[in-house]
Amino acid sequence: MADPASILYKLHCLNKQISSKFEGCTGISQTRLDLLHQLYQVEEISQTALQKEINIDNAAITRHLKQLEASGMISRRKNPVDNRVTLVRLTDQGRNKIVSFREEKARFVTMMFKDFKEDERLLLIDMLDRIHNNINEI
Repeated sequence: MADPASILYKLHCLNKQISSKFEGCTGISQTRLDLLHQLYQVEEISQTALQKEINIDNAAITRHLKQLEASGMISRRKNPVDNRVTLVRLTDQGRNKIVSFREEKARFVTMMFKDFKEDERLLLIDMLDRIHNNINEI
């Protein structure tokens, strides 16, 4: 019988391994890529709205955006109508770079699931969805 605690531990270890390998292969964390992808979809968005879309805490969004701004990928400015609101947008450099990040992500995902058949991937998605739903009920 499979011990649920060992399954949880394997999921935890896998999450850490995926995060580390993903960043090593793509050069960017999944969270930062999610931020850039969200910014790619819009012209400009408030930092608060972006935080809610990505579902990370206030300190994390500030830290990620500060580093992305330092690398020239995004720009931030105060909303001229309400200077309590910070607006965020991709720079041209960020817009160009996200294309290569997406390509690296596609290669990473292909390698991660290279020996999985379609029915196995569908079963995995189903099981992960069930775990997700169970967690949401807690």
